[in-house]
Amino acid sequence: MIVREAKSGFRLISQHDHALVSGEFARRVSGDWLGEAPLREDVLFAVSNHDVGWKRLDSEVLWNEERGRPYSFVDYPAGEKMAAYSEGLDLVEAHSPYAALLCSTHYGSFVKRSEVPAEVRFREREEVRRERIEASMDVPETFGRDFRLLQLCDGLSLFVCLNDARGGVHPWHENGFEFSGRKFHPVWKDEHSLGFDPNLLSEGFEVSLPYRVAAAGDGSVVERNTSRLRVTL
Repeated sequence: MIVREAKSGFRLISQHDHALVSGEFARRVSGDWLGEAPLREDVLFAVSNHDVGWKRLDSEVLWNEERGRPYSFVDYPAGEKMAAYSEGLDLVEAHSPYAALLCSTHYGSFVKRSEVPAEVRFREREEVRRERIEASMDVPETFGRDFRLLQLCDGLSLFVCLNDARGGVHPWHENGFEFSGRKFHPVWKDEHSLGFDPNLLSEGFEVSLPYRVAAAGDGSVVERNTSRLRVTL
């Protein structure tokens, strides 16, 4: 769950909905990045489904009593989160081993220095998964760039989920984004339109993000809605 404070409580965006927006960015990153990818559709599947394991967890709001707010993807209890990561990676691998290799590498980067027991066990299991996949296929030379594209589009979608034209920039995004040696900065054109300087995309598109609003105090859902944003050239 992606959690933002709102006037009436907390705005909640599911991780999988965020990942689907990541896929929309991946389809439109300028330059022929995906055209050169031998496994183009597998890369797009990885980007769009890298958080599919969150669907079960995000079906309900888990309230953090200590902090007085819903748990987010950052502080969700590690045991349940790692189990969901594994479930999601199993689903992705059943569709595309290469997509699972990308997603496993992505998740592995989150816990590579962790000493939390559940995260250590997850890291070790995923090392085995990646070794097995690598032994079963010819990994393309574009793997590093495909992985960086996943990271970039994950970050772009998180920007859309965590920022708006009326507020400040989330600390994660103060320095913009980088891909293939180029730096990009998000620029709000107006309240409902976002672009990049220099331009990042081959074409514009519209983002539709379903969200829930959870009440302060108990996390009960008081509103369901969809926000829309134009991503422009």
